[in-house]
Amino acid sequence: MATSDTKGYGDDNDNKLAQHVSDASLVDVPTITGTRREPPELVKNLSLEERQHLETALVRKIDLRLLPMLILMYIMNYLDRNNIASARLAGLQDPHSKGGLDLTSTQYLTALSILFVGYLLMQIPSNLFLNKIGKPALYLPTVMIIWGVISAATAGAQSYGGLIAIRFFLGFVEAAYFPGCLFFLSSWYTRKELGFRTAMLYSGALLSGAFSGLIAAGIKNGLDGARGLRAWRWLFIIEGVITIFFAFCSYFALPNFPRTTSWLTEEERQLAIWRLEEDIGEDDWIDSSQQTFFHGMNLAFQDIKTWILMVLLFGFVASGTVTNLFPTVVATLGYSDVDSLLLTVPPYILAVVTSFCNAWHADKTGERYFHITLPLYFAVIAFIIAATTTTIGPRYFAMMLMPAGVYTGYGVALGWISNTLPRPPAKRAAALAAINAVSNCSSIYASYMYPESAGPRYIVAMSVNCVMALMAICMATLLRFILVGLNKKLDRGEPVEGAVAVGEGVPGEASRRGFRFVL
Repeated sequence: MATSDTKGYGDDNDNKLAQHVSDASLVDVPTITGTRREPPELVKNLSLEERQHLETALVRKIDLRLLPMLILMYIMNYLDRNNIASARLAGLQDPHSKGGLDLTSTQYLTALSILFVGYLLMQIPSNLFLNKIGKPALYLPTVMIIWGVISAATAGAQSYGGLIAIRFFLGFVEAAYFPGCLFFLSSWYTRKELGFRTAMLYSGALLSGAFSGLIAAGIKNGLDGARGLRAWRWLFIIEGVITIFFAFCSYFALPNFPRTTSWLTEEERQLAIWRLEEDIGEDDWIDSSQQTFFHGMNLAFQDIKTWILMVLLFGFVASGTVTNLFPTVVATLGYSDVDSLLLTVPPYILAVVTSFCNAWHADKTGERYFHITLPLYFAVIAFIIAATTTTIGPRYFAMMLMPAGVYTGYGVALGWISNTLPRPPAKRAAALAAINAVSNCSSIYASYMYPESAGPRYIVAMSVNCVMALMAICMATLLRFILVGLNKKLDRGEPVEGAVAVGEGVPGEASRRGFRFVL
């Protein structure tokens, strides 16, 4: 077995990494039970150069088949979830006589929050079901069509009660997508590749924030009153129809899991399966008979790391709830509705750029903690500025920092879940869904912190956001201490649940071979 640097995954020394990858493909890999498995015959017979070339081509092929469609789907997922924020500036709350639903501020905020009740209820069952059937290429597009129809139906709402019912069921169906995608990506990419891909996926949410403002501004400026419909109704119709179109396209683009994907050659399939087994020390998704609902949940909830990650991601999402009503916050600058919608675009563009750069560097260096926590300090600064001044310049500067400060590290934090809880697949699926569900609980209450009467500074909301960002920093610090301790146990050859200790009883041997938690 070849040795590897103790820094682990993401070492920027290409020669060492290539040698490690090549040598690992030619020998046994330790499993969680302590036994060893031979590489598949087609992989075992590859030379160093052949393995490097084939794996590079394979990852590129996976990227092209998975990421563009998943990102497009997530853009529409987030657009359909949050377009009600833009609809507020497009006449949703206006009296019936003006084509609106005559909503009070509290009723509007309730309509915003109710989506997350359905969203929370469905996430764990949906992810466990996806893991059980092993057909993401069928499951994800189907739920996308359903939520697209529900989103478009929002245009037909005639009362507060109808809007509430539509929003609840929209959240119930949309819940399947994001945690499903996180699990989907972790079934194709190794831990050193996952951070950047997760950030690319989440860039769909950030891009949707930019597109939402542009689309809403164009519809309000050009379609308000067309065919007797107010702009907010056109907003839901147009975005819902686009969602359904992309959903049908995704049937032809998305694969299933590596074992069940037809467009891989036999050699590519064996390598795709084996490189994941190399990375986590045991085989990943095999078939539906090995995936059990309750076993995965029990394993996830018995692991203290699941609970720490849950609080960590809760802090992220709670501090980022400002984006749920970002057009309302930006409108406090005093510009027109159309100008306010356009001013929401630059902060999201900045967040996309910083998220990509941060996630790329995190994967390249193999480091997670500082890439997660450092951006949060900028979010803390942004919330403090927003709560303490009414001057336009500093306030918009703070608004520029808010999405970037929160979401630059968020994609890396999502990838840290699969890095920390990689096995077995049922546990990973349950943990991803549970963490994402609990982290989104904040969206139920957060809307009520932004009544129009609290503007322009929204002191309570900004203070809570600040505290939640600091809590996320504390939880990331705690998790890092725990993972450092677990890696030291592995270095000594001691068994660690959910990890592979190689060279058991031989101090230092495991530091060169076997599974390592990514810090």
